[in-house]
Order: sequence, then structure tokens, then C-alpha cells
Amino acid sequence: MEQSVANDQEAAARDFGDVRAEFGALISGCGLYALSERAKIALKGSDRARWLNGMITNNIRDLPAGRGVYGFVLNPQGHILGDLYAYNRGDSLLVDTGQEQSAKLLELFERYIIMDDVEVADVSGRFAALGIAGPRSREVLRALGFDVPDLEALQFSDIAWREVPATLVRGEWLKQESYEIWVGPENAGRVRDALKQSGATQVGTAAFELYRVALGIPRYGVDIRERDLPQETGQGRALNFTKGCYVGQEIVERIRSRGSVHRLFKGFVANGPLPAPGSKIQSEGKEVGEVTSSACLPLKNGELRVSLGYVRREAAEKPLQAAGAALVASETPFPGVS
Repeated sequence: MEQSVANDQEAAARDFGDVRAEFGALISGCGLYALSERAKIALKGSDRARWLNGMITNNIRDLPAGRGVYGFVLNPQGHILGDLYAYNRGDSLLVDTGQEQSAKLLELFERYIIMDDVEVADVSGRFAALGIAGPRSREVLRALGFDVPDLEALQFSDIAWREVPATLVRGEWLKQESYEIWVGPENAGRVRDALKQSGATQVGTAAFELYRVALGIPRYGVDIRERDLPQETGQGRALNFTKGCYVGQEIVERIRSRGSVHRLFKGFVANGPLPAPGSKIQSEGKEVGEVTSSACLPLKNGELRVSLGYVRREAAEKPLQAAGAALVASETPFPGVS
């Protein structure tokens, strides 16, 4: 137990001495990071697929075994109560979400199970999750002796490494190669050490946060809040419009039939001081949005100041300012990252 705690503390370190080098490994080499902030919830029972299909915005009904999807949990007014990944493991569904959301989602799930044959359990303690990202990720895995099948986004394979049972999950962003490795907590330290010996650079939470912002990936509780509507977040991958009814569907359909939302989640390059999260975005003297995340990216060609946030649709292409900086809307991943 003491060794497991020590491993968790090491995994959750803010940095390992050089944030710039750690960030560089993520975008041009192979960065290794802990996913200790993730929770796992197992769903069993004969009604599990039908029931979860009615709870989230993406299609569980037609999800093949060995695959996963990203989705939102909404309230009846269409506001986002949480986000999650759902994986079909054949005899069960596995929900992966942030630790800060797990208690709320568990309570919500249990409230909506009425006469359904569904059993919900927090199984976070059975899993330790490690992540690797960067163009050398597959090379490092193969050097370690992992059998790396050709996986599509959010596809997974149960494998064994040196008699250690593991699940290998392909990351969602195929242009930025990444994998998750799920193992028992007792084996996490062994796998982590072997990955480092095979060429992975251990990455702390500071560099991984830079990486998240650099790719333009919103984080629930930071960039996605309960007051936001699904289409405002720009995460179309979370929505399926043919799956049937679910909580909040009426609002999502109404927005789709209207054809647009008033606000958009965007990336911005900042010329000037980096706006802090919460800074208001202005255009022509009017408030048109807000910054939700900001980062100074240490790229090869110099530092790039970037922000994520929301802006009114009609102002997105106009000159923008926030906290003394000029903002220019940008595609994500930001220039120089991919």
C-alpha cells in the first residue's frame, strides 16, 4: 500500500524538472503521463445499453464491443451535467470520467434506474491508467514488447505484457498519436518504469495541461460548465442525432433545427499579455465572450500565447481584446503543435 501511494504521488507531480522538455516530448517525441484523475464506473445488467443510451448524448445502442464514444450527460433543459467516455467491454459498459464528476454522475445514474436491470458500481480502485502521447508512442510501446494492433479512435484491445493483463486504448485524436494503458494498480509502477526505460519522457500535470490547451480540448468544470449547451462547446463528436430519445434531447434538437447557437467555443492566439481565465472578451467596446483557459506554449520557434473560450458568433471574426491583449481566432491544434 505504501508503495502504491508513493507511485500515485510521483504520477501526480506538477513537473519533473523541465516543463518545456516535457511538453516537447508530447508533441515531438513520446510523453508519459498519469491519468490518476480519471474515475471508472461499471454498468452491468441486461438493460445497461438501452438505459445508458437514454442517459447520454451519443449512441450506445449501436456501439460495438471493443469501442468507445464520448458523450455528455444533460439535464432536461439541455445543460451539461458532465462528460464521459463509454466503452463496450462485451459483458459490461465502462464509463470513464473525471474524479471530480464521478460522485455526481453516480448519484444521477442511480436516481434514473427505476425498474431497469442495471447495476452501477464505482470500480476506480481496480484500474490504474497511464497515457502516452507523441509521434514516437507506438515505437516506444513496441520497444517495450507491447503487441500494438492497428486501432481506430477510442478502440481498445485487451492484451498481456510480460504476464500482466492490460487494456490498450487508442486516443481520440488520430493526428496526435496517443494511447491509454489500463492495468491493475499493483502493476502501474512496473509498467511506468518500463516505459521510461524504453524512451518515454515522464510528464507532469503542468506540461499535460499545456498539451490539452494546445490541442484545444475543453475540460469539464473549466471550459465546459453546467450553464453551457452542447452545441456551444463545438464538441460535435459527443452528439448523435439518430439514436433515439435521451434526457435533454428536445433542446439539442431544437438548437439543430434552428441551425446555430449564439456562442461558439474557439481557440485564440493572444498578442500581448496572456489573459487569465475569466477575462472578458470585448469587441467594439462590447462584451462578447470570455476566456476559460490560457497557456504560454513553449514551441520550437518561440513562445505562443493562446487561450480557449467562448465568443458570440457574430463577433468571432472581428477584432477582439481581452485583458489588454489582442485576440485572433485560430483553429486548434494551434500553429506549430501538429
